[in-house]
Amino acid sequence: MRKIFVLFCVPAIAVFVLGTLATAKENEKEGQALFQQNCSPCHPNGGNVINPEFTLHKKDRDRHGVKTAKDIIGKMRNPGPGMTKFDEKTISDKQAKEIAEYIIKTFK
Repeated sequence: MRKIFVLFCVPAIAVFVLGTLATAKENEKEGQALFQQNCSPCHPNGGNVINPEFTLHKKDRDRHGVKTAKDIIGKMRNPGPGMTKFDEKTISDKQAKEIAEYIIKTFK
């Protein structure tokens, strides 16, 4: 009985793990594409052409209290002066999360 359990569970776990990794890679690519399309004109390479004090790099995000994906999405939805507002009609919640996770992973 134990051998049968191992024969079925180990491959199932492997498929789950590999599927999760593949999905994460796809989300990262989607986040990068969405960032390039919507954010990079004002934030090339994580910078900020409007206000250089507000870059997407970790040290500046931390200094301004933007530490999590939720914080980044909050800024996208309700930005300060000079930044375009990206509401749910413009960028879905799923897409906003992909962009935020891309920013956190990329601009350290």
